[in-house]
Amino acid sequence: MSHRGTHSDLHSEQGALAGEHPGRAANPVIKVHDIAWLEFQKPDLAKSQIFAHAFGFTTTLQTADELHLRGSDASAPCVIIRKGLRETYLGAAFTAADASDVLRLAGATGSHAGKLPEALGGIGVALRDPSGALVRVVADTHVLPALPAQAPHTHNAGHDVVRTNVMQRPPREPANVQRLGHVVLQSTKYVETLNWYLEHLGLIVSDFKYFDGQRDRGPTMSFIRCDRGRTPTDHHTLAMTLGPRNRYVHSAYQVADLDALAAGGEYLLDHGYHRSWGIGRHIEGSQIFDYWRDPDGFLVEHFTDGDMFDCTLEPGWSPMTASGLAQWGPPATNDFLGISPSRESLRELTSMVSALRADNEFDLARLRGLLKVASS
Repeated sequence: MSHRGTHSDLHSEQGALAGEHPGRAANPVIKVHDIAWLEFQKPDLAKSQIFAHAFGFTTTLQTADELHLRGSDASAPCVIIRKGLRETYLGAAFTAADASDVLRLAGATGSHAGKLPEALGGIGVALRDPSGALVRVVADTHVLPALPAQAPHTHNAGHDVVRTNVMQRPPREPANVQRLGHVVLQSTKYVETLNWYLEHLGLIVSDFKYFDGQRDRGPTMSFIRCDRGRTPTDHHTLAMTLGPRNRYVHSAYQVADLDALAAGGEYLLDHGYHRSWGIGRHIEGSQIFDYWRDPDGFLVEHFTDGDMFDCTLEPGWSPMTASGLAQWGPPATNDFLGISPSRESLRELTSMVSALRADNEFDLARLRGLLKVASS
């Protein structure tokens, strides 16, 4: 299949140079269709549910040991939280085209495919990526019927008047989450882990980022989408970045429009929750975004108006900078960048020493590149 040149604009200066990473595997085992859900462990499910409802989720299952949360789209739950002693990201599930792909992947990896719990239905195979994160690939799961969704507002754009004698009054209420959009992970074995996802799940790269002055050493971040041929998919379903430890960075959930996002943000502020960064519009993916900390410190994002790409676009390449994270909006905060005083930033700092001593892709030059990002 031939591919069109890179998406070129003000921010992605060019595509790959000769010999650089192609951004896709030549012959992947399967090609997943989408991300299905994320799995977390948290000690207080009641507290998690209160925030989830304020953020815009709906509960589909609640027991003493497990909480399932969904958006309004017809789908499986998009977040599963299990009760445990400490706050932990467990992993992600991806939807296969059909059950035969689950079996094919299980056979190729020497793994066992089996039935999922009755609350989810279908079959799945559980794998571990090179960074140790759980990766499920599932098929034939129960599809929960769609719920009533927030309707996008009707806008008078410039002189194009489509709303007359009707006032605009977005209610200050939770933004109705429609679906899970993507998850961002950090890895000490970035290239190895990236290649694993491309080869096993058939994902393809939309954009590569590299540390300033280190392009010759290869990329250090990638925004990765599903390959569904000519059917457009989210600019990124998974994003990965190189860092001193393996960890969850954030996850993102689609809402109807800017009014839903902004009014939902006011609702969260009214209820005492912490905005990490926003509102703004990203560069890679173009989403309008708003980032929040949940009560356990996990970073979660509301987004709307994201880019959709088909299989024909090749990766863009650009340097990784803090100022390059958004087209407009407030500067990226220290909290979002992970450098404000906190338990997580202390763990990140202390892990830098151990990472430099370990057998991985994070070395002294990469550390210097990472430290430059926050001030660039």
